[in-house]
Amino acid sequence: MDVSAQSCHIPVMPQEVLKFLHPQPGQVIVDATLGGGGHTRLIAQRVWPGGAVIALDRDPAAVHRAEKNLAALPVRIVQGDFRDLPEILDELDVETVDGILLDLGMSSDQLADASRGFSFQADGPLDLRFDPTSGEPAWTLINRMGEKALADLIYRYGEERFSRRIAARIVEERKKSPIKTARDLAELICRVVPRHRSGGIHPATRTFQALRIAVNDELGALETALRRYPDVLRPGGRLVVISFHSLEDRLVKEAFKSDPRYTVLTKKPITPSEEEVAANPRARSAKLRAAART
Repeated sequence: MDVSAQSCHIPVMPQEVLKFLHPQPGQVIVDATLGGGGHTRLIAQRVWPGGAVIALDRDPAAVHRAEKNLAALPVRIVQGDFRDLPEILDELDVETVDGILLDLGMSSDQLADASRGFSFQADGPLDLRFDPTSGEPAWTLINRMGEKALADLIYRYGEERFSRRIAARIVEERKKSPIKTARDLAELICRVVPRHRSGGIHPATRTFQALRIAVNDELGALETALRRYPDVLRPGGRLVVISFHSLEDRLVKEAFKSDPRYTVLTKKPITPSEEEVAANPRARSAKLRAAART
């Protein structure tokens, strides 16, 4: 695993995050998805003096990098799953916090690490886990699942209309040799789904998304977090969530609407400016929603 000193990840919608999270000196804010540490740094600079940021990430590489890069700031870094925030705060003797940020999805650092399998061109194992020490890697999953179950997974989590065709080819190819790398899978999908029929994105995008969601239980983690976070947010405390696909955004929208403990601050999702997308194309699908604890 590559753990370079500096992060290459660019934080998405930083000014919008600060606007809706509204960090103030003396507050305790949780960045539940530390990633490259960009949002954490901005928040930490605004809660000082007297405040602190508690930053979580499942990825040990992100934690290790941030421990070096954020050492001078009032930040407490914890390796952990954001769905377990109440237990993490309990261990830190913190009852409630003033705000929580969730920036979902993967970071550019994970994408750049060829050993993790997030990039379509990666020759390393098709892993896709945020925490490589826990759970099942994607390459073992696609080599053991039945064709129908695999097609259903790709369709459900990737919203991929060619899911049956992709699953059939995976099963056919793995009979000859196990599919182990991201490049192997991406090339297989390109032979099944022509680029011009994939909506302008790489033909493998939706399948990789589906596998990543599955091996990390991303939707389960988000659903649990949205249900539990009001218990640790003080009245008036804010939750800001940045999602990157419709499955996540739907869960956030529904939780904010149906849970009386949330007061919605964004009637419609906030999206990045044209200038930001031009500077950081990976922000193009981001949607920000915010709510306050009633």
